[in-house]
Amino acid sequence: MNSIVTVQDAVTAFADFMEPTAAELDAIELEMPVILADVDLLDAQIITLDRTPSELDARRIRRARRRALAARVDLLNRTAGAMVPGGAA
Repeated sequence: MNSIVTVQDAVTAFADFMEPTAAELDAIELEMPVILADVDLLDAQIITLDRTPSELDARRIRRARRRALAARVDLLNRTAGAMVPGGAA
């Protein structure tokens, strides 16, 4: 039987290599508006899980869905301009 210390050493042996790089952190920061908009949409949907959605709930979900879509479009527009070589469209 392996002791917990042995297993822990094996799991944490590569912990220094598992840290996110600066580029990965920048990508997360760039995508943060999309992540937050998706969280708002999920919150609006979770509220209606245990009851019949009212008109207010339906509006809240529609608004959250539009914000999530707008955040995705904004992200795509920002990253599409950065990916085009030479700045040409």
